[in-house]
Amino acid sequence: MPNRKFADGEVVMGRWPGSVLYYEVQVTSYDDVAHLYTVKYKDGTELALKESDIRSQSSFKHRKSQSSSSSPSRRSSSRSRSRSRSPGRPAKGRRRSASQSREHKDDKKKAIQETSLALVKPSENNTKRYNGEPESTEKNDTSCIILEQKLKPDLEIKRVLEQYSLRSRKDDKKTEEIFSEKKTFVAVKPIEKVPTKTKELEFGGRIGTFMMILFLPATVLYLLLMCKQDDPSLLNFPPLPALESLWEWRVFGVFLLWFFLQAVFYLLPIGKVVEGLPLSNGKRLQYRINGFYAFILTAAAIGVLLYFEFELHYLYDHFMQFAVSAAAFSLALSIYLYVRSLKAPEEELAPGGNSGYFIYDFFTGHELNPRIGSFDLKYFCELRPGLIGWVVINLAMLLAEMKIHNLSMPSLSMILVNSFQLLYVVDALWNEEAILTTMDITHDGFGFMLAFGDLVWVPFVYSLQAFYLVGHPTTITWPVAAAITVLNCVGYYIFRSANSQKNNFRRNPADPKLANLKFIPTATGKGLLVTGWWGFVRHPNYLGDIIMALAWSLPCGFNHILPYFYVIYFICLLVHREARDEHHCKQKYGLAWERYCQRVPYRIFPYIY
Repeated sequence: MPNRKFADGEVVMGRWPGSVLYYEVQVTSYDDVAHLYTVKYKDGTELALKESDIRSQSSFKHRKSQSSSSSPSRRSSSRSRSRSRSPGRPAKGRRRSASQSREHKDDKKKAIQETSLALVKPSENNTKRYNGEPESTEKNDTSCIILEQKLKPDLEIKRVLEQYSLRSRKDDKKTEEIFSEKKTFVAVKPIEKVPTKTKELEFGGRIGTFMMILFLPATVLYLLLMCKQDDPSLLNFPPLPALESLWEWRVFGVFLLWFFLQAVFYLLPIGKVVEGLPLSNGKRLQYRINGFYAFILTAAAIGVLLYFEFELHYLYDHFMQFAVSAAAFSLALSIYLYVRSLKAPEEELAPGGNSGYFIYDFFTGHELNPRIGSFDLKYFCELRPGLIGWVVINLAMLLAEMKIHNLSMPSLSMILVNSFQLLYVVDALWNEEAILTTMDITHDGFGFMLAFGDLVWVPFVYSLQAFYLVGHPTTITWPVAAAITVLNCVGYYIFRSANSQKNNFRRNPADPKLANLKFIPTATGKGLLVTGWWGFVRHPNYLGDIIMALAWSLPCGFNHILPYFYVIYFICLLVHREARDEHHCKQKYGLAWERYCQRVPYRIFPYIY
């Protein structure tokens, strides 16, 4: 194992990724496997740097210039340069004395060295400007983010170095080592960040993730069995069904048909192709945005089945078996994902699922973006089979209610639940591109957590209200229905406008339509909005989500708490996700995030949390 050059706690000069600027940093740790130093900048930003990008502070100290007469080589070099055209060369008819020439050279050398030291000295104003720490905390000039990325100091160094030649040819190599190679000014390449081992384990670590692998399927089974009972109270524990009644190969075949039908729709060459966010190696994956087209084709296929009098309530009659089939498929998919991730390159592993512990990595996902050719498994499962399947299940519950209770039209409660959740799904598919910036895509790997969540939890737990209403019809009046509708619309407005505001700002912060928004610049080049919805609370989209979840449960009445499981679970989920967001944003944005939290103190609920 190679020896370390820098020790933990040592203050050194670290090169900022993608530039030739060096800043004062402190070494916090060293990865023996990847041979990377974790360093901390003054603003709190932590990065992993190679040893070649770190230098001791002594290498940046001012070196005393030598006399031009001290070296024959320097004198000969000076004579050879005197024949070239120079901005400081006097006219032909004038001659300067040797002392004047030396004084002039010393002045030029002092000027260039002062300029160079000012560019790399971390305590100067340019450091604050580059790290997003201006004198004023807020800005509404959206063009500053773009200007910071142009690296003006690089151009200034290049201009000065081209204009003056202050070193002998023997010292050219040393000059290149201090200011980096000249090629750097032509094409700056970002540092390739190799993912290190996951040190901070979430979800209770190995024990917690193992319990969740057992607990999540048991929870789905318990909820569905409770809805089947006449009295679905919490104290009335349902009897366990026979194991043979939970499985039917025909049902499993129908589920596979549904999954691969959505896969065919995903592969259709319709819809635009967009690029995702940059990965750790600088690459961008391409995604085809055609989820809404897949929904339209699915709706057409369901319409054809209903036209030929296909019994869609078959899904209600075998609902438990469909849930078990989906769980078995998600488990098999998770095993496949983990096995294939063992051969994946290190740079393609998920930053949060590379702990080295089998259970933990199996649950959170070891590989970030598993693909079969151009078919992205995680992106496909995120929206297609589960989310569209949720709408199909709700429709099946509506038809089952009409058949079981001999109704000519569905109940008002069932209509509200179907309408609200249909709006939510259509909105997600219409704004499919926005999912590329979510934590599920950018941070979490594809393992049991997302596979089970996308294929089982979403379609079979999110449809719990419609499933409950089939066996426990609830009558509501039109004024109550109108009030619930207004509540859902308020939640949807907050959810959609907040997400649109964020996505538009990320896509083009210089858009004139966003000129009224103020933000805090960060060292990453991105801005943290402090006006609009994101100046109201830190996660306004979560607030809108929770309001909508409550509106979906209210049509079920107040006889039992079971239909409110969704909103209770959703609050817990979003509070936990908010805590994860806080942790990651603190590491990513450093001091800028602390300033943002001071400006926006409330997390999800205004004046409460």
